[in-house]
Amino acid sequence: MADHHHDHLEPTGEKLADAARRTLEAQSEQWTPMRAAIFDALAAEERPASAYDIADTVSKARGKRVAPNSVYRILDLFVTNNIAMRVESANAYIANAHPGCHHDCIFLVCRNCKQATHVDDDKVTGDVRAVASHEGFHAERPVIEILGTCAKCAA
Repeated sequence: MADHHHDHLEPTGEKLADAARRTLEAQSEQWTPMRAAIFDALAAEERPASAYDIADTVSKARGKRVAPNSVYRILDLFVTNNIAMRVESANAYIANAHPGCHHDCIFLVCRNCKQATHVDDDKVTGDVRAVASHEGFHAERPVIEILGTCAKCAA
């Protein structure tokens, strides 16, 4: 059975943005208005969002064009600092619902609706790290993606 419990509540809305800001600042990074806007746009998405999706959303909100390259750089910073996660198979991102809490990623990705559910299971990812180590490979950030059909689409 998957271990998806945490010893804390997952923040939402403004509390999630505050948690992301604190996590980023703890790494000596600045929480600029652009970074805040990109995080807010990402956190508002129901599905994994591409840098282009986020650039469009932020451009509309600001009334001026935001370049996708700038968004990519900020999203990469967010991933590095654990306030966003990248869904590799979709080349898209989701906000980390518990910034500062480190787990390897397991995503259940629906081919139909494109929804990605993040699951924490430290036993599974620990086993993956152990296999990598046994092969002499240092795993930096295991990401497991399971492609299939979600319960809503299967119904």
